[in-house]
Amino acid sequence: MKIVVLDGYALNPGDLSWEGIKEMGEVEIYERTRRAKILERAEEAEVLLTNKTPLRRETIEALPELKYIGVLATGYNVVDVEAAAENEVVVTNVPTYGTNAVAQFVMALLLEVCHHVGEHNRAVKSGAWTESDDFCFWNYPLIELQDKTLGIIGFGSIGQRTAELASAFGMEVIVYDRSPDKKKSDPEVNTGAVKFVDLMDLYRRADLISLHCPQTAETAGMINKQSIAQMKEGVIIVNTARGGLIVEADLAAALETGKVKTAALDVLSTEPPAASNPLLNSDKTIVTPHIAWASRESRQRLMDTVKQNLHGFLKGNVINQVN
Repeated sequence: MKIVVLDGYALNPGDLSWEGIKEMGEVEIYERTRRAKILERAEEAEVLLTNKTPLRRETIEALPELKYIGVLATGYNVVDVEAAAENEVVVTNVPTYGTNAVAQFVMALLLEVCHHVGEHNRAVKSGAWTESDDFCFWNYPLIELQDKTLGIIGFGSIGQRTAELASAFGMEVIVYDRSPDKKKSDPEVNTGAVKFVDLMDLYRRADLISLHCPQTAETAGMINKQSIAQMKEGVIIVNTARGGLIVEADLAAALETGKVKTAALDVLSTEPPAASNPLLNSDKTIVTPHIAWASRESRQRLMDTVKQNLHGFLKGNVINQVN
């Protein structure tokens, strides 16, 4: 069986092992694959593993040997799952592997917004403290999270874990989820520390908003000029979900006016972003390169599940199928 990994570098830059995959067939591993090279590299493959390399209808239909696509991530919008189903190609993903890592990263972004630890460290290292007339100084307002209201949009596993961490900081947590009754009735979901509200209520009440929903036709561009207008003056927005949830020009304009105090973003609509993206050049943003998921522990869980998914498929017991 020919197995091709189209873009393995992000998952495994060298600190993990592909051995479990190699035991299942003849494996070719590419760190990255440009679109023009997809068909050439995927030719005769029965199994393709992809993270962000797109597999569209025309590609899937041009690969008659293809039987299985394993997405090396939770989001699977890089694959045309309808075309895969029509061509009897199984598609699987890896749910929940990054729950703790992403929720922890949300808090890291919030704490950076509140204390600007990195900037103060740089100021000290550049001599500002040794030259100070006082025993301390701060270059930015310092913010306590205690008693602030955090609005979480999307209450899947990451949203739930973020709520738990925020509650530990003494925050009031309000949540919008498209299936609140289902979450409330699920004994495995801890809803004790949160209050479910409608989306407009969340926009109006939240001091800070954290996005944890998938990007769909309904949610794309949900943070826009109109929704920002409903928010508190000086709201803080955090996005570790998908860049396309935000209309970036509208957010940039709101940052300029001060309607949005700060945006802390681990994702952008185009990745890597263009140098002209206005959010990169704002002194009111913190932008990190889509790394919330990427702790070694998280990537090892992802690798383990990729192996389990493929092994299950080969044994006729498909798990984590999305089409």
